[in-house]
Amino acid sequence: MKIGIIGANGYSGIELIRLLLQHPYVSIEVLISHSHHGANIREIYPHLLTLMNHQLEALDIEKTSQKVELMFFATPSGISKNLIPQFQQKGVKCIDVSGDFRLKDPRAYEIWYGGKSPHQKYLQQAVYGLADVAPNEIRSAQIIANPGCYPTAALLGLIPAVKQQIIDPETILIDGKSGVSGSGRKPSLSAHYGEVNENVMAYKLGCHQHTPEIEQQLSAVAGAEIKVTFTTHLVPMTRGIMCTLYGDLTKGISTSEVINLYEAFYEDRPFVRIKPIGEWPATKAVYGSNYCDIGLMVDQRTNRLLIISVIDNLVKGAAGQAVHNLNLMFGWNEETGINQTPIYP
Repeated sequence: MKIGIIGANGYSGIELIRLLLQHPYVSIEVLISHSHHGANIREIYPHLLTLMNHQLEALDIEKTSQKVELMFFATPSGISKNLIPQFQQKGVKCIDVSGDFRLKDPRAYEIWYGGKSPHQKYLQQAVYGLADVAPNEIRSAQIIANPGCYPTAALLGLIPAVKQQIIDPETILIDGKSGVSGSGRKPSLSAHYGEVNENVMAYKLGCHQHTPEIEQQLSAVAGAEIKVTFTTHLVPMTRGIMCTLYGDLTKGISTSEVINLYEAFYEDRPFVRIKPIGEWPATKAVYGSNYCDIGLMVDQRTNRLLIISVIDNLVKGAAGQAVHNLNLMFGWNEETGINQTPIYP
């Protein structure tokens, strides 16, 4: 399978390269970079010195589409919405790691992302690629909207409880914490060492662009509109996301019963691991891997369900899930190329 990556010089792009170099069924044919075209990828990422010898190219849709069967888009939001329709017309399947095709409501896109939404035809054609929840829809897709990092952690933690109606969806609270790689490679004051080190910062309160994505998917599961309170924090680490999720219980249920429910829901999903009673996930336990670890507790005193969900934001929250979607689209074993053991310590 001949593939290409647009935005290959960013963190999600380089993580795609790392995973795809270990994938037995793909060949990386094209690496596209608007800002670094003409350079060799090894000049930007010296760790690839003996692994890869690819020059970054400027985008020429006519030439590029003749070289590949599938294109990954590891671009900032606002770019893929203009490019994917052109690749679709050339018969190239697309996996978009940006946020352009995640929201089905054009008005929501314009409010939360700014600018004009993607063309309605392609927006409706895109399948939301939460690989551990909707594998059957993904298998027949031509365009995959890869979920955001926070939504991946939050949705995998919340969907079983919402689907089984054991929590009141109107009471959902999401406390999210992310490492600095989530903001990308482009230098910024918020990711400056002196700002991040020995510091925890809340950011984008009430206006984080992943909010409508979470609400859209939970509403589809519940069959009714859901709004959530979602607070994000930047913590002084490179990789990882932890979402602490809360919801008021609708029925009497024990922690062990909730764990059994989650284990049954994710029984045949290879990358979701449910922690035993009394054990809690940590970001270090999924570092560098495509796993999502989930811990659960029923707080009898407050009548709330407490859910801890952790992922590596660059793997499960981006490149790893994109490769998982690739495997589903082409009928390969889901774990191909992404079954790495987490890095520890």
